Amino acid sequence: MKVRGIKRGQNIEILEQIHNIPDGTEIIVDLELFESQITETQQPLTEAQRLAKLNQLFGTWKNQPELTEIFTEIDQQRHAYQGRTINSIDNQDKD
Repeated sequence: MKVRGIKRGQNIEILEQIHNIPDGTEIIVDLELFESQITETQQPLTEAQRLAKLNQLFGTWKNQPELTEIFTEIDQQRHAYQGRTINSIDNQDKD
């Protein structure tokens, strides 16, 4: 089970209802956090900081020919005919 929480000092405040765990139950919290998963309340980024973060992302998909193939397949699937046969009430057996 994964639940979200906020660390406040030595306490972790759970943000979701967890009715299926009785009070008094001992639990183990596994804190395998990646930097991108830590959402601390902090000052908003300046324009320069935002631009620096965006510049890190620009071009990450450059020179990856398999992406062209993947997006071509997705496009073909999106535009493939998905119709179906509908039986007419005129062609049904009459009792």
